[in-house]
Amino acid sequence: MKNSDLTYLKTWFADYVAGYYTADSEYNRAIKLKEEHTKRVCDNIVILGKSLNISKQELLLAETMALLHDIGRFKQYAVYGTFNDMNSKNHARLGLQQIGMHKVLRMFSKYEKRLIAKTVAYHNAAVLPGAENEKTLFFIRLIRDADKLDIWKVFIDYYKNREKNPSSTIELGLSDEPVCSPQVLQALKECKSVRINDLKTLNDFKLLLIGWAFDLNFVPSFQALKSHKYLEQLASTLPQSKEVKEAVNQARDYVLKCSTKG
Repeated sequence: MKNSDLTYLKTWFADYVAGYYTADSEYNRAIKLKEEHTKRVCDNIVILGKSLNISKQELLLAETMALLHDIGRFKQYAVYGTFNDMNSKNHARLGLQQIGMHKVLRMFSKYEKRLIAKTVAYHNAAVLPGAENEKTLFFIRLIRDADKLDIWKVFIDYYKNREKNPSSTIELGLSDEPVCSPQVLQALKECKSVRINDLKTLNDFKLLLIGWAFDLNFVPSFQALKSHKYLEQLASTLPQSKEVKEAVNQARDYVLKCSTKG
């Protein structure tokens, strides 16, 4: 892969996304959200990659993965009007379809195509693939961390201005009830990620985001999460019950421990 390949892909991406904008400002808000998210994930993955001392060639590949990881989101929203995979189709699969349909990776080697496709396929999966080589797993973990670091930012930024600009799209259509589901709290207490099927309220989704801490992979990712205080900011919007505080503290303690490894 060459620098010119990534430059071409960035131009292609901009043109592709431009085709989804309409005269509807609310619809465009959702498209813009994902376009800007993608650009920041590209920045995140480069920062993480450099912190992990990967090669310049690997940095190019990593940024390509970030550029394409959410390409299915635009088709998803255009067809289904939601970013909720459970109420539409898995956006990673939609992304792979779009990549294939537009022959986006035609200039890449067979090895590079497979690597990029695997990272797109598994960037949002509940678990990592069991039978993969370490290089592929490394890049899957890298895109997952880069993605999470920006999703935390997106949701926190949204919540700060939620009263002025509420969006059921960002909230995935979840109800804003002042409760947290027991099974969601229990997952965090056991230092586990929350299952998407257990979500019933917006507070549950916030706890799912906090529980993502248990799914981070690299020390620089934990350090970024800690320095931005994303967990604390999310926790401040939750009911301040004993159960919630205990669950959040499990995640905070885990981040503190993992951010000082190595």
